[in-house]
Amino acid sequence: MEFLSTIEFDIRYILALHIIFVVSWFAGLFYIIRLFIYHAEARGKEEPARSILEKQYKLMEWRLWYIITWPAAVLTLVFGTWMIVYTPGYLSMPWMHVKLSMVGGLYLYQLYCHKVFRKFQNDEQTWGSVKLRIWNEVATLFLFSIVFVVVLKNSVSWIFGLGSLIMLAIVMMVAIKLYGKARGKNEAIEEESKDELAS
Repeated sequence: MEFLSTIEFDIRYILALHIIFVVSWFAGLFYIIRLFIYHAEARGKEEPARSILEKQYKLMEWRLWYIITWPAAVLTLVFGTWMIVYTPGYLSMPWMHVKLSMVGGLYLYQLYCHKVFRKFQNDEQTWGSVKLRIWNEVATLFLFSIVFVVVLKNSVSWIFGLGSLIMLAIVMMVAIKLYGKARGKNEAIEEESKDELAS
């Protein structure tokens, strides 16, 4: 019994580490896209501001990506796999299959973010800030999906959760569009003000 209680304690400890690295991973994913957005917007600045900002964003992106985000993603996988090895019964539960599929999708998202990261580092990125804002919300959808599945654990709740996620995605898309329009109007007003001052 002593041996079993030790294993149970170890699993809880592993679970705690798994959750910590999941949180760190998502923090990295959310912040890296914000940096990409600022980096993309910096390309519209005049020199020397453009070069200074781009150099700074490249450094910040590199540090975030390789010091926080990738290590957190790898350690999430390590501790998650460790838990499944110690408690293989989880694999017989349908909700776990759904969760693992979503986590697999999140790793694909990470790999695509890595591709975007490399393009920014090599000055080859063509995405604008609006497209990046939309891409940023994909991680939000993954977060909501995975948490709903883990907490609710039944098919009826999944259907309700999926419907909620679709609604959330629509709301986010509309919000991004409205933000883009409002920002475009503000920039146009600023340009007109500059022209008036110049004349």
